[in-house]
Amino acid sequence: MPVGCRNRVGDKDRIGRVERVSEGESFAVRWKRRSRTIPTMLAATTALMLFSPVVLTAAVAADLVRGRRRFPTVRLALFATQYALNDSAEILMAPVLWIVAGFGTRLDGAASIRRHQRLQAWSVEVLARRAERLLGVRLELESGAVDALTPGPVIVMCRHVNIVDASIPTLLYQRLGLHPRSVIMAELLADPGFDLIYRRTGSVFIPRENGPEAVALLSRLRPGADHLTAVVIYPEGRLFRPDLRDRFLAKIALADPVRADRLGPLRHVLPPRPGGIFALIDALPAADVVVIAHAGLDRFASFTDLARNAPHPQPLAVTAWRISAADIPSDPIERTVWLDEQWLRMDAWIAGQLAGD
Repeated sequence: MPVGCRNRVGDKDRIGRVERVSEGESFAVRWKRRSRTIPTMLAATTALMLFSPVVLTAAVAADLVRGRRRFPTVRLALFATQYALNDSAEILMAPVLWIVAGFGTRLDGAASIRRHQRLQAWSVEVLARRAERLLGVRLELESGAVDALTPGPVIVMCRHVNIVDASIPTLLYQRLGLHPRSVIMAELLADPGFDLIYRRTGSVFIPRENGPEAVALLSRLRPGADHLTAVVIYPEGRLFRPDLRDRFLAKIALADPVRADRLGPLRHVLPPRPGGIFALIDALPAADVVVIAHAGLDRFASFTDLARNAPHPQPLAVTAWRISAADIPSDPIERTVWLDEQWLRMDAWIAGQLAGD
């Protein structure tokens, strides 16, 4: 779900291959899934449009009964409708772009990739504007953070506390004219917009519980990585919850008590998983690493919870810092310490922001 939101490309044979080789799924499996998800999304969008007067009337009534004078249910209904419209637009444009790309024979060409990037950027921007106007979700970059978001190739690490934050790096980087490519959990292939468009722009969908396959897929992100590429990953792997933090720390303690002790002070983030980010660093050894931290979503366990409290008067505070590729350790143990230090720094910054609030 975009945050308050959802260029130049390398040689034409580079990025598009990802769609044909990624996830290792067969054509039959892919289209069996799409035969369910695409009609479902189109039908849901049609129903929302046809019955929008009824839906909005019911939402108004629900808010009035509960004394919610800012009408959060209405705002949520309007945002959900916009999301469905965006997804349906992506579904309808996907075959058009496929035909324009020589009936799929040139999907991996630079021109085709740029067309898909423009569609993706349009969708993210539209949802960002709707989220700001309807939900009050907007970003406020710390002074100096923009300097860290300079052109790449870069590997971008971000925390993950609410599904809304998944598009913060994408939004920031595409506004700078860069091409964000994301590492996305495979369950989001259930969203046909992600399935059809994001795959064609070089993003990779990885299985949550199959580490070796995920690492192998990440190693394929090297092709097409140029100075306008930003590869986004969420090393925590899951949305933050205090019980998950405690469970993961306990699991780490069984295998590596020293690391568990080092990460013990974490309060607002989950321990980072080294496998994925290390695979990216090895695949893109010349890439700097950018860390993006944000605060303001911590009180909301889900998107619905966030929407119920809309609009939000305070912007999401966002900061970023950059680590040169030359300063990233090559030794696995030292690199793990380095990664943990970034997350401890992030946790301390978030604590400071929440204390200020």
